[in-house]
Amino acid sequence: MIVRNRHGLGASIHALLGALLATMPVVAGDAANALLGLPAIVVPADNPITPAKVALGKKLFMDRRLSINNTLSCAMCHVPEQGFTQNELATSVGFQGKSLRRNAPSLLNVALHDSFQRDGAQPTLEQQLWGPLLAANEMANPSPEALVTRIKALPDYAGLFAAAFAGREPSKDSIGQAIASFERTLLAGGSRFDRWYFGGVKNALSIEEQAGFAVFVRANCQHCHRFDQDAAPFTDNRFHNTGLRGVKKNQSAQPISVRLAPGVRVLIDAKDLSNVSEAEAVDDGRFEVTGNANDRDAFKTPSLRNVALTAPYMHDGSLATLADVVDFYASGCAAGQPVSWSVQEKRQLIAFLASLTGASALDLGREARAAFVNN
Repeated sequence: MIVRNRHGLGASIHALLGALLATMPVVAGDAANALLGLPAIVVPADNPITPAKVALGKKLFMDRRLSINNTLSCAMCHVPEQGFTQNELATSVGFQGKSLRRNAPSLLNVALHDSFQRDGAQPTLEQQLWGPLLAANEMANPSPEALVTRIKALPDYAGLFAAAFAGREPSKDSIGQAIASFERTLLAGGSRFDRWYFGGVKNALSIEEQAGFAVFVRANCQHCHRFDQDAAPFTDNRFHNTGLRGVKKNQSAQPISVRLAPGVRVLIDAKDLSNVSEAEAVDDGRFEVTGNANDRDAFKTPSLRNVALTAPYMHDGSLATLADVVDFYASGCAAGQPVSWSVQEKRQLIAFLASLTGASALDLGREARAAFVNN
């Protein structure tokens, strides 16, 4: 496993990540297993990872004072214990209770992506995070300079930027570089699938899970959720229209299941719900970035790694469970032909998807929260 910067310079994964993983005790003892099955990690040449940057980035990520009214942190939409996404809501709630258009994507293995946001609008992690920091309906900072000024005035940040960035004060660049450095440590490979497929551990997957992998391959799911003999990102990092908008339009007159509490749902007539709701925001996906009509309703393929932890699903969080997702694709949606999966095959496929949870996925969340509590 090699970590490469953008100029192609390589170094042993253990040599480069050993120091920073030492700051993450739940991972440090088994770094190789945590990375089994993952492709090479891209680290920008102008932002090498260091333990000091990671610690600072983690503090910033968890800090609600990064929002204009001190109420929202990055971690409130990307909840560490929930696979660095948000399980309770289809789409997150932002500044002053405003509902957002899109489901919060998981940040686990985000270092493997080559573009960011559901529509790929941002090319780097360093740039991406300024979207939510400045968005009026998210963290609502009026400008990067306003946030920099606020952080400079916080006594608990005294000396941290200087230690991480060779004497530099807080700035737009260093805030982005610190948080991005932390996010690049959220590496969760070494799943039971990885131990079976890449590690040769024959009993790492159950018979049902192995059958589910066979269903996955027969249905050519790897066309978008790619894997090969050396690594398995389980995404092609491209953009596709799965036909979700058309399916939702056809279902718009049906009663809607509303979650009131964990395990408690009620059916509400769609018309009644619309009378007390804002109109759903239009989301044209990748088209909003490229202006290309062929990109309308296309969204980035999410990785299937750790997918059992990151419900609800799709760009708008409209599918609550993995069973719903499997049923959606079995129906053929609007982008392909229906798949004749039996009830047993669907169960096998869901079991296989559950085997993709990384060895360190839950530990990474617990460690991030513990570091915040003990700060």
